[in-house]
Formats: sequence, C-alpha cells, structure tokens
Amino acid sequence: MIKSRAIVSDGQGNFKLTSVEVGEPSYGEVQINIKASGICHTDWDSVQNWNKEFIVGHEGAGIVTAIGEGISKVQVGDKVVLNWAIPCGQCFQCLEGNTHICDNNSPVCGCGLAGHAHPEACQLDSKPLERSFHLGTMSEYTVVKESAVVKIDTDISFESASIVGCGVMTGWGSVVNAAKVQAGSTVCIIGCGGVGLNAIQGAKISGAAKIIAIDINQDRLDQAKQFGATHGVIATKEDIDFKQVASQVKSLNNGAGADYAFECTAIPALGSAPLALIRNAGTAVQVSGIEQRIDFDCELFEWDKIYINPLYGQCNPDRDFPRILALHQNGQLKLDELVTKTYSLENLAEGFDDMLNGRIAKGVILID
Repeated sequence: MIKSRAIVSDGQGNFKLTSVEVGEPSYGEVQINIKASGICHTDWDSVQNWNKEFIVGHEGAGIVTAIGEGISKVQVGDKVVLNWAIPCGQCFQCLEGNTHICDNNSPVCGCGLAGHAHPEACQLDSKPLERSFHLGTMSEYTVVKESAVVKIDTDISFESASIVGCGVMTGWGSVVNAAKVQAGSTVCIIGCGGVGLNAIQGAKISGAAKIIAIDINQDRLDQAKQFGATHGVIATKEDIDFKQVASQVKSLNNGAGADYAFECTAIPALGSAPLALIRNAGTAVQVSGIEQRIDFDCELFEWDKIYINPLYGQCNPDRDFPRILALHQNGQLKLDELVTKTYSLENLAEGFDDMLNGRIAKGVILID
C-alpha cells in the first residue's frame, strides 16, 4: 500500500484532506497517479447528500503507474483521461451501444459498486473506502477498472484533459450525440456555465447558424460569444415561464422558435423552459440532470415537440474522448480557456465557493 493525500467526505456536508492507502491493481485494473481533478456541481451535491464516507471527485486525468493482469488498452507511463460511466461491454445497454447507461456498472443506474475496482484498493484506517463514481479523482492515487480510462494521444495539459470526462462530454455530447444538431439550425442554450459553454461549442462544431445563449449574467453571455454563441439574451428570475425569453428568441429567429433548446442550469424550475423556446416539432434537451419532480403544462408540447433527458451526452468514451481531444488539438474546441482557475487539494473549499457563486466557468485541482 502507498500513502496518498485525498479529499474524504462523510456525505453530510463535511470533507477533509487526509491520508489514505492505495494498493496494487487486480486483474483488469489500473493504478493512476492523478495530476488534475475537475470541480463539478455533482461533487458538491455528493458531499452534501450521499450520507456515507468516500473519496470525492469524478473528473480527472493522470499517469498510469501500475497495471494488473489482462490489461491491453494502456501501459505504465501512459497519460489518460478518466471516465465515470464505466461500461461492462456485455449487458443489454452496452450491446445496444448505450455504454453510458450500462446495466451492470453505471453508478447512476442503481448498480451500486459494480463498476469499482476491488474494494480494498483504497483504504482509510485499513478499511475499504468508496471512491466517488468509481473513480475518486481528488486523490494523489486511485485504482480503477481498465474501462474507466482512455489514453491521451494529443498534446494537452492535465488540467484541460481532466474536464473532458464530465462537463465537456455532457455539454458537447448532448448536442452532437443526443440531439444530433443539424447544420444551419437555430439553437438555444439556457445557462452558460461550464456545461452550457460546451453545448455552445458542440452547436458551433455541428454548424448551427444561430446559437442563442441565455443567462441572467451579462458577463457569462459575453463569455459565451467567445465560445461560439452568435446572440445573447438576458433572462430574469421573474420570467418563470420564459415567456419574455421566448419572445426575444422569436424576434431573433424571424418569428419562429428555435430548432433545438438545451437546459444547462440544473434549476428544477427551468426543467420545462426549453420547450417554451422551440418551434413545433423542435427538440428540447434537459442536459443538467434535474431529478426533482416537475409539473409540465402539456400545451408546451404542442405540437410534435420532442423532450429528451440524455445522460452524460450519451458518452462512448473510447469513441468520444479521442474525438474531443482531436478537436482541441486542431483548434476547433476550446478546453484551456474553460479552466478559469486552478486550486490545490488544500483549498478545495475556495474552489467550491467560486463555483457556487458563479465566479468561474470551470475550476480544476492540480495535484503535485
């Protein structure tokens, strides 16, 4: 076992930097020296609500330091991006191509710890310690299944690579994989944080003619234009039904609703908002993973509108991560510019505070 500094939470609102023990990988597993870990709203939610002890973090990049038997994708010394939606490759969903909602391993589909490396791989006080979303990236070292890593074959910093495995994938993939946005279309993006900015980038890469960014913060709208938005609309908290926003969208789009609209705020009250912005037979996408009960006005579905709720941008990591990295390498996808600020493990609290107060697009912990 080797000593590793890690952020450990009790899932009741508390977390601390402490020392854990990380062991050797077993069959089909790899040990990673984490170099960078993204800070995500999901990390904050898990710290507050999971009600159990675990290593925090589910976005990360690092270097393979050891491999178990049966490994073919990577070798010691490889740089890798981590992926939390770990496919088994054998269940119904995996065979259908839906590896992001694996019946056996998905941590958000009721599969428990099936996607974890062996439980004893990470320990606290000689007892097995769970890792967030099977990864636990806010740690100097971790052990994961081979299917949780994708080799980095491009020139990219660890901090930029680390955010590919959640925020970038979710926003970009919801546009490219789930909605399949068509060239020449009009797209609305509600919420211009880290996920929304990547939805904007996905729309630009897909060839959308109009990309209308919507936010309550003018600074975020200004930033959105740097990532590909063609127009910006200020929303107000009083416009709960998005009627004023819908009117502005139509004025920008020759009197018609948008072809696609993406909700990227995680605000339950806005769960139905994308439906208000699209034309008949348009597509509304709830990107942010709202899980609370929402009451819909069925008139919002008139007529022939489609509403989808994809997980993780329908990620297939071995297909999508290399595509994203290649787009970054050729200058089509901004990743470096998304990382507003970096932190250390010691000042994670500052990172959470900056994120929750909207001061950053994306924060990343750098681990020496």
